[in-house]
Amino acid sequence: MQLTWLLRVTIVFTLLVILMGAYTRLSDAGLGCPDWPGCYGHIKVPTHDHEISHAQTLFPDHDIHPEKAWLEMIHRYIAGALGILVLLILILCLKTSQAPKKLPFAIVLLIIFQAALGMWTVTMKLMPIVVMSHLIGGFSLLSLLLLLYLRTRPRRIFETADIHSQRGAGAGFNGAHGSRIGTSLKFLGQSKHLPKLALLSLLVLIGQIMLGAWTSSNYAALACTALPICEGNWMDNLAIADAFSPFQGQHPSFEFGVLDYHARMTIHIAHRVGAIITASLLLLLAYRLFFSTQLKALSLLLVALVILQVSLGISNVVMHLPLGIAVSHNGGAALLLLTLVAINYFLWRRAP
Repeated sequence: MQLTWLLRVTIVFTLLVILMGAYTRLSDAGLGCPDWPGCYGHIKVPTHDHEISHAQTLFPDHDIHPEKAWLEMIHRYIAGALGILVLLILILCLKTSQAPKKLPFAIVLLIIFQAALGMWTVTMKLMPIVVMSHLIGGFSLLSLLLLLYLRTRPRRIFETADIHSQRGAGAGFNGAHGSRIGTSLKFLGQSKHLPKLALLSLLVLIGQIMLGAWTSSNYAALACTALPICEGNWMDNLAIADAFSPFQGQHPSFEFGVLDYHARMTIHIAHRVGAIITASLLLLLAYRLFFSTQLKALSLLLVALVILQVSLGISNVVMHLPLGIAVSHNGGAALLLLTLVAINYFLWRRAP
């Protein structure tokens, strides 16, 4: 019970860290503190006159913006607290005989690597490949924590459905409701294609999240302001090689991006096309899942999240990337990922 409670808190806390990271990045505060782990040589943001004077001596080429620096430091503080929670999870798993052991170790290693990526994000001046890796690391941490939570919980979702089915059969209940339960149980238990479709959907969603991270880290979110794809003769101006090169040369800073318009436009278009493909595939999966009584709730949740995420994406374009909606778009991606991880867990645990 203690482990379950701690995992729930940590999952929510991880989502908070992801949202705070998105808020910091979208507020252009990623370099609010030019050093790591402190801020202008201090453990906190310099606010007093003597602290500011010392900071200006250490970093004469930087203008101190306390509001941005506080955003960056708050993100670091809560990320550090998350690290402590993950360490407590590992300790509890080691003390609990039936708890998984390898997965919590992997989570601890991942969060250590995440801390390193956080440092490199600052020291490498927001290099896009590092920023994208840091974002993906946060989503990966969230997914692994949910997987650990599911592995520590009983498989009641299937046991309950099986009990209902057996009760209906034992009572001689042959009505339409009992028939639907029997059919859905057979569909889930014997279909070889549904788990594969769910896995494909998860992989496509991960690819789309990576595209979104690449779009954000290259400041390409506003490269196209028309719907449904982009304005102008965009097909003749694609620059795929430049757009997706992980190495973008030497620059004093990558803040606000270093790619030209055509490369950013290409990234943005790829993200939009990926969104269409991803949304279509997820809706197909939700349609197929709806025929499974056990996972009907997850299918409806998946439909709602897809609609919400598409709406947020369109709003970002139409309203020119308002901060609240842009952060919510990151949160929507995280919730979609959690839903797909849960769906795959249940289907593959049940698949023959």
